[in-house]
Amino acid sequence: MAQANNKMFISLNLMLMLSLAIFISMAESRILGAKTGTVFCDTVIGVESGDTCFGIEQNFKLNAEFFDSINPNLNCDALFVGQWVCIDGFAI
Repeated sequence: MAQANNKMFISLNLMLMLSLAIFISMAESRILGAKTGTVFCDTVIGVESGDTCFGIEQNFKLNAEFFDSINPNLNCDALFVGQWVCIDGFAI
């Protein structure tokens, strides 16, 4: 009986510690990775075959920091043809 209670106690503690680790991880990612503010985009372009974020930045003479600020949710590793990308605007 004592051995079964000990296994249950260990299992519950393990689940509690795992839940706490997941909770802390989610909270930190929101704090550290959150991009807050509002973006106002004045001009957009549609991504064409072969386009990259770097190429778009070079074409329109944009620096990476500005480009990222007006496209906060853009995943440059997963651009697709026809995707709208902001090339002029501002973020507050």
